[in-house]
Amino acid sequence: QVQLVESGGGLVQAGGSLRLSCAASGSIFSINVMGWYRQAPGKQRELVARITSGGSTNYEDSVKGRFTISRDNVKNTVYLQMNSLKPEDTAVYSCYADIWTTRLMRHDYWGQGTQVTVSS
Repeated sequence: QVQLVESGGGLVQAGGSLRLSCAASGSIFSINVMGWYRQAPGKQRELVARITSGGSTNYEDSVKGRFTISRDNVKNTVYLQMNSLKPEDTAVYSCYADIWTTRLMRHDYWGQGTQVTVSS
């Protein structure tokens, strides 16, 4: 069994900052890509940022320069530092991880989602 547990969402004023965390635990052999998606009401889910095990990153265009993704491979944790937040960043943010389990099965796992609300 593998679990992803998120923390760090909440309500913040425009221009403020939040830091999301997502810790993976359980029968983990190795973790490939980790990342964050978001979904706002009435909109499709979109990839916000992703990071490989080697540290290479990709960002959705609207968050470049404002969000930073990082990971701690010892703690099996991925972070999303969100600065200069805008009301349009309001969404449910979900982390995911591409994991090889100890049974050598590869699967994408998802966190439960955390609400980020940015007030104007």
